[in-house]
Amino acid sequence: MSWHDVGENPKFSSASFLLTAYSKILEPGKDLHVYIEGDGYAWVTRNRVSGDPTPRRPVALELAAQDPAPNVVYLARPCQYTPMEMNPICEETYWTDKRFSEEVIGSMNQAIDKFAKDAQSSGVHLIGYSGGGAVAVLVAVRRQDVKSLRTVAGNLDPNGLNEYHEVSQLDEASLNPMDAAGRLSAIPQYHFIGANDPIVPAFIAEHFKERSANETCVRIIKVSNADHVNGWAENWKELLRVPVVCGKTS
Repeated sequence: MSWHDVGENPKFSSASFLLTAYSKILEPGKDLHVYIEGDGYAWVTRNRVSGDPTPRRPVALELAAQDPAPNVVYLARPCQYTPMEMNPICEETYWTDKRFSEEVIGSMNQAIDKFAKDAQSSGVHLIGYSGGGAVAVLVAVRRQDVKSLRTVAGNLDPNGLNEYHEVSQLDEASLNPMDAAGRLSAIPQYHFIGANDPIVPAFIAEHFKERSANETCVRIIKVSNADHVNGWAENWKELLRVPVVCGKTS
């Protein structure tokens, strides 16, 4: 696989953030697969915020590297992999209580616009890991070119998840993917959940599916040997082979 940085370094300047991105564009005109990273190292402990949200293990990047599609993009979340002096807007609120704010979602959408144009793609397939699943949903609802949506251990109900873990809710400036569920119900979706995931339990995806109210397009697959971090890279090639289409299950 040949990955390319954006320009001389892997940075893309959106209206609000300097984002880290890697791309593989081999066949312009074909669909684009976009991988969105998780929340990263946002917290040192339950009560102590990290000074740098760069993930210790970039699961979404591991998945993107295995995707055989000709056109693939990996997007890190705002403030990940970027020295703070290069990105002065970066404050801890953007990887904690405002991590799904309009500034964040708009910036990620701008980056996808840029790569879709570069690839001359009319169709985009979104894949989001953990908190990147919420970002994928919130990006999808503002686009007209999304052909499929996959989430991996996705935080699709931030309010429900925070209540479950007994932590404070996000700032009201953060957008809620649950509010977008019904508007995306006609887009083919697979939400992969880890059977051993203590971070994002299965009921989070179930909440999203219930809100979507479309059994034929919104499906959940439980992966038996996966938790929140482990097991996804090992199973990804097989999971990618599952066609994401609307239709009754057999």
